[in-house]
Amino acid sequence: MRPNPLRDPRDRRIPRLAGPCVLVLFGVTGDLATKKLLPAIYDLANRGLLPPGFSLVGFARRDWADPEFVQITHDAVKAHARTPFREDVWSQLAEGIRFVSGEFGDDAAFDQLALTVAELDAERGTGGNYAFYLSIPPNAFPVVVRQLKRSGLSQPSPSEPGHPWRRVVIEKPFGHDLASARELNAMLDAVFPPSAVFRIDHYLGKETVQNLLAMRFSNTLFEPIWNRGYVDHVQITMAEDIGIGGRAGYYDGIGAARDVIQNHLLQLLALTAMEEPLSFAAEALRAEKEKVLAAVQIPADLAAGTARGQYGAGWQGGIPVRGFLDENGIPADSATETYAALRLTIDNRRWAGVPFYLRTGKRLPTRMTEIAVIFQRAPHLPFDATDTRELGQNALVIRVQPDEGITLRFGSKVPGSAMEVRDVNMDFAYGESFTESSPEAYERLLLDVLIGDPPLFPRQEEVELSWKILDPIEDFWANHDKPEQYPAGTAGPESADALLARDGRAWRRL
Repeated sequence: MRPNPLRDPRDRRIPRLAGPCVLVLFGVTGDLATKKLLPAIYDLANRGLLPPGFSLVGFARRDWADPEFVQITHDAVKAHARTPFREDVWSQLAEGIRFVSGEFGDDAAFDQLALTVAELDAERGTGGNYAFYLSIPPNAFPVVVRQLKRSGLSQPSPSEPGHPWRRVVIEKPFGHDLASARELNAMLDAVFPPSAVFRIDHYLGKETVQNLLAMRFSNTLFEPIWNRGYVDHVQITMAEDIGIGGRAGYYDGIGAARDVIQNHLLQLLALTAMEEPLSFAAEALRAEKEKVLAAVQIPADLAAGTARGQYGAGWQGGIPVRGFLDENGIPADSATETYAALRLTIDNRRWAGVPFYLRTGKRLPTRMTEIAVIFQRAPHLPFDATDTRELGQNALVIRVQPDEGITLRFGSKVPGSAMEVRDVNMDFAYGESFTESSPEAYERLLLDVLIGDPPLFPRQEEVELSWKILDPIEDFWANHDKPEQYPAGTAGPESADALLARDGRAWRRL
């Protein structure tokens, strides 16, 4: 597609628009498609970011005709879209919706898929540009990718005009250890060039995560103190108040560390600790993240530097809930952790000696994801001890979800005749500071896929470095006692509190 000669790329008033294309969505019957992907597609169209000829093809085992899939998409949009429903937008989007029924191993179904997208090229001018979103279990990736190659869908024909593109999107987990991640990459490399592979980590699409980079590198206020000279430690938390729900088949044997720490939390660590990139282009941004991940050191004593737990029966929101071992589909002797905490360090000049504490868990008191940069105490306090008994450490907290924003904690004098100091908060919230609501993470990431903009997608080198950090910890856990039990609705196992207490620190309250 030729660039618009009337558009100056420096003009930020004009949004980025996707060109003509077809999005083929595998796994359209799953929760991710219903609650996130299909609504995000509509929201992009409603914001005017998709071209009139954009088309969507669903692929699943269900015996649906096109009108049935259109109705299912309509219902998902009405239930979960973040923008108002507009009949004219929906009508235009619905005209390009198709459905192909079949099994992943069915050659005829993929031949029909190839015929369907070719018809859309002719009917709607999509130009042979196809993105394949694999919202399916990881064990199905190889057969689908092989089918895309066999049916001729993975690579455009040299005779096709206009240099059409093909892209594939895969959801985490990117393997279950370093060896399987490399196998997955080799399988993808055999069919798609690296530039055509998009590994989605939806946390990287969140506005607050991107604002972390804007905050650090667009302001002179923070960068001079963003180092070992001023930072005492960093806490990165992803807490969930739900159990595993219906995910027993996936979750058992995977656990909290593989499910969350290997991707979400290590990516947040890399963005927090990275040096300033030359630009926000994909290569520059990824290079700085990889330097951080390569410098991460795990504890020498893994028993003291890690903690893991498993939620038991308890109370959540005033309702009694069952423990992990009593969930449907979970073996009574399962050693899978639902809570994991690590103490990591970064072996470089900026962060030497500064611990990064990562924790994630299910059935915790609240749903919350945040990055908390805790600063060192002032070296000299000319106050009596009683004057500062309510004074803690300065902290900068980036709230990723659900209340997106940033809080700065610092000491201030209490009004009155005495010199009494206590902590106060200065708060920035997205919902209060901007009239436009931030887009859902999948909106941003889907648009980036269709445009071909990869900065927010981790590449294979980052995936492998993350597994190199986690694999030794998983091996240690596999050869030691089962996870410690903690009651549902509490803040996690006692061993997690002991992990920080050994360093004279404490977790932020959930």
